[in-house]
Amino acid sequence: MIEMIIDQRRRSLGGAFEVGRVLPFAKRRMVGPFIFFDHIGPVEFAAGVDRSADVRAHPHIGLSTVTYLFSGEVTHRDSLGYAQPIRPQEVNWMTAGSGITHSERLEKARAVGDRLHGIQAWVALPAEYEETAPAFTHYAGEDLPTWEAAGLRGHLIAGGAYGLTSRARTHSPLFYAHLELEAGAVAEIPAGHSERAIYVATGAVEVGDQTVSGGQMAVVTPAASSMRAVQPSTVMVLGGEPVGERFLYWNFVSSNPERLRQAGEDWKAGRMKLPDGDDQEFTPLPDDARISGPAMSRAAP
Repeated sequence: MIEMIIDQRRRSLGGAFEVGRVLPFAKRRMVGPFIFFDHIGPVEFAAGVDRSADVRAHPHIGLSTVTYLFSGEVTHRDSLGYAQPIRPQEVNWMTAGSGITHSERLEKARAVGDRLHGIQAWVALPAEYEETAPAFTHYAGEDLPTWEAAGLRGHLIAGGAYGLTSRARTHSPLFYAHLELEAGAVAEIPAGHSERAIYVATGAVEVGDQTVSGGQMAVVTPAASSMRAVQPSTVMVLGGEPVGERFLYWNFVSSNPERLRQAGEDWKAGRMKLPDGDDQEFTPLPDDARISGPAMSRAAP
């Protein structure tokens, strides 16, 4: 029932801020359109945390970023002029398309301290939408349906699953949900998509006769229909239809490697507008950045 288990790999984002990188993985680059999956924290920040822990202004093309928090608060600013704090069980959905820049600042933590814990995913856009106009939408409340069952509380982030539909706009068929499970609770793994996975943020669950522990993603086979919590667990369920081969270059995603090179040159030359109200510092293109993808010799980190 489990095709593959992927362990998170810890990555530093600067300062004291680390994430658990899950996707892309050398042996499994995508699940449906999900091409990037980072487990943020959990990390405690004392009041007055240094600005080096912030994610400074940086660019994207060819994808949508999906930020979802279990706890804490992050302030988003982008080159379209949006400034939006994101709080637990809300969603910042930013479609980069032809190009956008944004920053993610720990302004609440700097003021009063905070415990930050959440997930950031990237969803690759279908070829016909890779150069769509950039957009940003914040979703909260009734935009993101919730439900309860025996020992389970669920929150649908995007797509359709569990008999519910999220209002978050997507560009290809997918589902993405957050489940809180009590020990012994059983939860459905939604069917109807050719690629599916679960990610255990905390706790442990069983799929068939295999255990998936905190910090692990299990890519499941069509035979997998449910999971059972071995202990209280926080689980993300995700999947969808493949959108085709994609290449990555730093923060850029595209079906065309030449488009990635162009985006890198545009960023280095200062041709991409910085976020409104946050244009005094930015993240430079790393010297060691390389294009990676299914046809390249070097796998993505």
